[in-house]
Formats: sequence, C-alpha cells, structure tokens
Amino acid sequence: MTDRTPDDLTGELSRTNRLRRWAALDTTSGALLLVAAAVAVVWANSPWRETYDSLLHVEVGPEALHLHLSLAHWASDGLLAIFFFVVGVELKHEFVAGSLRDLKLAGVPIAAAVGGMVTPALCYVVVVALGDPEGLRGWAIPTATDIAFALAVLAIFGRGLPLALRTFLLTLAVVDDLLGIVVIATFYTEEIDFVMLAAALVAVALFAVLVRQAWRWWPVLIPVAVVAWGLMHASGVHATVAGVLLGFVVPAVAIRGEEQPRTERLDDAVRPYSAALALPVFAFAAAGVTVVGGDGSIVQPVSIGIVVGLVVGKLVGVLGSTWLMTTFTPLRLPDSIGIRDLLPVGLLTGVGFTVALLIAELSFEAGSDDHAAAAKAAILVGSGVSAILAAILLRWDARQARDPDMNRDNIPDIDKDVIGG
Repeated sequence: MTDRTPDDLTGELSRTNRLRRWAALDTTSGALLLVAAAVAVVWANSPWRETYDSLLHVEVGPEALHLHLSLAHWASDGLLAIFFFVVGVELKHEFVAGSLRDLKLAGVPIAAAVGGMVTPALCYVVVVALGDPEGLRGWAIPTATDIAFALAVLAIFGRGLPLALRTFLLTLAVVDDLLGIVVIATFYTEEIDFVMLAAALVAVALFAVLVRQAWRWWPVLIPVAVVAWGLMHASGVHATVAGVLLGFVVPAVAIRGEEQPRTERLDDAVRPYSAALALPVFAFAAAGVTVVGGDGSIVQPVSIGIVVGLVVGKLVGVLGSTWLMTTFTPLRLPDSIGIRDLLPVGLLTGVGFTVALLIAELSFEAGSDDHAAAAKAAILVGSGVSAILAAILLRWDARQARDPDMNRDNIPDIDKDVIGG
C-alpha cells in the first residue's frame, strides 16, 4: 500500500470543503428538500405505499432511556433539532452582530413577521371555525415559514434584485422561526416533567460554558448537546427546543483572540449537515401524504384554511404590517427596497413546508386523525402555490426599472449589491 502524499491530503480536503460549501448553498438545500418531498409523495401514492408507512414506523433506540422511537419520530424530534440548532445560532448572531441588533433596521421586518403569523392564523380560524371546530387545534400550521426553501426560491429567481431583499427575508424568517418555537413550546406541550426540564437546562448551561473554552474542548460539545436533547425530550417539551437553546448560547463575538465569532464557525460546521441531511430526511418522513385509496377527504375546512392562510394570509399580513409601520412610524424599509419588492417576499413567507409539517404532526396525530393527511396535503399545495407565484413576481420585479429612492426615505439609495451579482 502506497503512502498518501501531502498533495493527496490537500486534494481530499479541498474536495471536502467544496462539497460542504455546495451543501450549505440556499439552492442546494431547497433542491434537496423538493426532491425528498417528491419521492415521499410518489412513494406514498404508489402500489408500494404500505412499505413507506412500514418504514417510518420501524422503532429503534434504547427503551431504558425512553428513546425507543419510530424512524418518523427520530426525524422530527432528532434530526430536526440539528436544523433548529442552526436557527438558534443564526438568531444569536443576528441579535448580537446582525440585522436584529438595531431596532431601526429590524423594526419593519419584525413587524412583518408578526403580521405574517397573526393574519394566517386568523384566516385559518375563521375558515375552520365555521366548518369544523375540532380542527382549530391546527391554527398555528399556516404561521410557519421555511427559511431554506424560501431562500432557495429567492436565490434562483431573484437574481438582479437588491441583496438587501435577502437580508430582509432572512430577518423576517428568523423572527418567524423564533415565534414558531415559542408557539411549539407553549401550545404543543401537554405535560412537563420539571425535573427533566431543569436537568436539560443545566446541560444547556454546561454547553454554554464549554463552547466558550479553547477549541480543544469541542469534542465534548457533541455528547453534552445530545444529553441536553435527550433530557428535553424526556421533559415533555418538544426536543427541537433544545437545539434552539444550544444555538443561542454560542458566543456571537470573537473571543480568545479569534478573528471569527463562534456563531459563524459553528454555523459553517453544522449547516451542511442540516441542509443536506436533517431537512431532506425530515421532509421525506413528513411529506408522504397518501391521497389515493384513503378513507378521508383531503378537501375539508382544515385544508382550505391552511391554503388560504399560507397563500393569502401571509401576503396580507406581511404587506399590511409593513404599510402600517412605514406609514405611522418613523421606520422605513432598508436601503434599495420598495413596497413592490415585498409582494414576492410576502408570498415567499407562505412557503411553510418543513416547520408547517412539524406543527401539523404536533397538531394532529398522524395516521389516526382524519385531519393529518388533509393538513399535510394542504401544506404542500399552499407552499407550492406560494413558491410559484413568488418566482413569477421575482422575475417580473427584476425586469422593472428601479427608482433612485426605492424605500422613500428621501435619501438616495447607496446599497447597489444585487442577488447573484
């Protein structure tokens, strides 16, 4: 056997880095999500659909630790925690060093996020309350926005538009996710074991201490994070909350003489696994809606409420909140962004997909509730319609002439950076 030369090792590292960068791209993540969901839908409606269901119900894990879970639960409670860790890291960085640190810059997208959650929920409640009051427990389903998928559509179809539009959408979606996490922890936790919850918080605190130490301690972070996740799962609070808390305690300023904040370093390290593994596998496990040979109807108040909430409620909520903030307060849109740019952004927030599927699973017990399949089918339809309409409007917007003062703050726009430029 021949020894590998330094050039061979350098080449392997280079290929690995290229693969990681490719996996972390917005377009890659969105494409993998779409493929995984499409495979699940086709399989769940094929003559072999029973094998899909059987696969998801295979149980693995240590029973003594109450972790003998189905593969579907491992996807939603386990792998999705990786995605929420990235969300937590992103939130921490944005609050400390990013777009959320200055209320003047963050005020409008924060208000848009709140309006983009409240209005779809109201749309859902109005539709469902009139036709199926039992389905009201799914009120939070259309409030979610899928960051990965929305940014992927913007990256593909928004080329030539201001780069500030991506920052605006990212800020809005991050706040949306933060509020979604609060909703999950508050409204979808039936019973809490406070001893286990306290133990989970202690593990998070230990992680917070270790993540500030020298990098030689980094191998210890993974087992501590796993323990925190396991204790959070045992407490009754949805285990993905542990991922957010772990991400939120990572320091967002450079420490120990380092040039790069550890939020950025851990984001770079974990995001490829979140984008290329955690999210696609969850999408495959959650998106497989069987619409052939089923006993229940897919078209019902719950599904109508979700589609209306995602396609109409999100758009009205984002645009309405933005109009209120820019009309009745001193806050303005970021440099180079106009109201017309928010039409496709409002539709992009209607791409609920991953987080909406998670909330649907928490709202309706999959497989035994007539509402579960209808809710998931509606999420796929509503997210798809929103994405297609957003893509059309993004291309239209990119072809329009831009004013020197798009945000109407009486100051000529300076930021000329564009998406894909």
